[in-house]
Amino acid sequence: MKRTIQMIKLICLTVIVAALFAYCGSKETSVEQTQEDSTHNENEASVEITEAQYKTVGITLGSPEMRSLSGILKVNGFIDVPPQNLFSVTTQMGGIVKSTPLLQGSNVSKGQVIAVLQNQEFVQLQQDYLESRSQLELTNSEYNRQQTLAQQNVNSQKTLQQSKANYQSALARENSLKQRLLLININPASLSAGNIRSQVDIYAPISGYVTEVNVNIGKFVNPNDIMFEIVNSANLHVELNVFEKDAVKVKPGQQVRFTMTNDTTELRAVVQLVGGEINPDKTVTVHAIAKGSKGFIPGTYLKAFIETASSEVLTLPQTAVVDFEGKKYIFVASQATTEVPVQHTEKETEAEKEKAGETFHFEMMEITTGISDGGYVEVQIPGNPDLTGKVVMKGAYDLLSKMKNSEEESGH
Repeated sequence: MKRTIQMIKLICLTVIVAALFAYCGSKETSVEQTQEDSTHNENEASVEITEAQYKTVGITLGSPEMRSLSGILKVNGFIDVPPQNLFSVTTQMGGIVKSTPLLQGSNVSKGQVIAVLQNQEFVQLQQDYLESRSQLELTNSEYNRQQTLAQQNVNSQKTLQQSKANYQSALARENSLKQRLLLININPASLSAGNIRSQVDIYAPISGYVTEVNVNIGKFVNPNDIMFEIVNSANLHVELNVFEKDAVKVKPGQQVRFTMTNDTTELRAVVQLVGGEINPDKTVTVHAIAKGSKGFIPGTYLKAFIETASSEVLTLPQTAVVDFEGKKYIFVASQATTEVPVQHTEKETEAEKEKAGETFHFEMMEITTGISDGGYVEVQIPGNPDLTGKVVMKGAYDLLSKMKNSEEESGH
């Protein structure tokens, strides 16, 4: 009986010792796994390259710098014609179109004949003017004669007043007909009984190009009908739609960079006027004058960037910032990496160079970006560490690609 009890105690002790060994082994394995996981996580945010890769990629290092950047507003708009640059060509008297050389898109010069109209009323108007001019000469002579007689007390005051009234009536009629002739481009000073004509010329009021042609040969044009529309393209407007919340940032004089549909050429304009009314789509209309706007077609849609007020901010070149999984990062070199790579002799083989060469370590650091302008971007670096000469300015995306490849290989 006593022997049996001792055997039971021995078995229990053996089981306990075995359990302790198993527990210790499990704990050690857990610690090793934790260390491996930690090492793996650290490696995920870093990358290591050889000296040869360093030279091939052409990595350059630099420092964040304070720089004056202009805030940028991205907006849409279109080419607009200001009222003073759009001319509608009409005529004060109707007539039949005898000829016109214009087509839509034709270029015209100021003073160029753009149409010829014919109407018998033109003839009657010239006849009336010549008759009124002759009548004016007659009444003027009679009035002067009556004035002379009145000074000699030969005629009555009533006769003198009647003569004066006839003269003034003839003068008013002659002036009225003269103005009507000027409206249809007939010069009264050169008009005589021998050069009365039934046709009048219509002249281009400005230089520009034709956007509308509403007549054809043989068509009768009524008074004040719009025959042509001509645009002076010297100073076309860029009409922009700025969201209500951004309108306070826009001021006259600010620069605008824009590109038109299906054209990558960047053009310039200057903000002239900021509208004071909010449109139904919650935007404010901004007018800018384009520089060198010849050749623009009114109504063409465009994309624009308005340069708002400048401010001093911490910046890096845009090539230094990478986008990874929706976040912005930079690569920072370790202290050893900032040193110049070792110079090898020509006698060394490629294998010896590779073996003797350094390895360069870079850590990926998350940042926040702000406004961008002229190839630079505002950056906010958590903790404001000293990164003098440590930030990868060129080759950042190559390092990101290298890091992704390393992760994929380690995953396999």
